[in-house]
Amino acid sequence: MSNSEKIRLDKWLWAARFYKTRGIAREAVDGGKVHLNGQRCKPGKEPREGDVIKLRTGWDERVVVVKALSDKRQKAELAQQLYEETPESIQAREEAAENRKALRGAMPRPDHRPDKKQRRELMKHKADY
Repeated sequence: MSNSEKIRLDKWLWAARFYKTRGIAREAVDGGKVHLNGQRCKPGKEPREGDVIKLRTGWDERVVVVKALSDKRQKAELAQQLYEETPESIQAREEAAENRKALRGAMPRPDHRPDKKQRRELMKHKADY
């Protein structure tokens, strides 16, 4: 795609494979999960090369710099060439993942799943509240 052509932010996020569908990308932008150059924006905003995009996908928050523009969704290897994630963002994501793993091990878990009778008793107690 040439630099003279314009592209919507939601379409670029979809083409860069941050979101599975363009509709989900649009909802993320509308919901404030995507910031372009430090500011909330609309799905129709036009990103340019060198812009900084901060976005949240699932548990992860990423900060990426736009390297190229594309409105076509292609292979993951080609999509990764559209942006560059900042080293601080990579480090923060890795630390957050380690913290989640550490917390998962600290959560108490039952030895076994409740059987049908125990599930009914649990549901009865929950209904009382």
